[in-house]
Amino acid sequence: MRIGSFQADEYGELQRLVDSLYSNKHEIDRLDLVVQAEILDLPADLMEIVTLLPPGIYERSRLCDQLNSSLAAHGWGSLYGTVE
Repeated sequence: MRIGSFQADEYGELQRLVDSLYSNKHEIDRLDLVVQAEILDLPADLMEIVTLLPPGIYERSRLCDQLNSSLAAHGWGSLYGTVE
């Protein structure tokens, strides 16, 4: 975490993950998200958010809603950023 800041160094990593997954697809499977998050070696907190996602196929807006809900439940939205 940056000193004197409420943002983690990993701030925006989930947004970059979502952007990369939807760069050429309209829907993704949860498994694609988990595998890509593991490849990117996301920190444990963000992996927890990703793995809390229920199995299924997601359009971008639904995935973002799910991820943002988990971030809010943990109180991590301002720490790691939300996704759109």
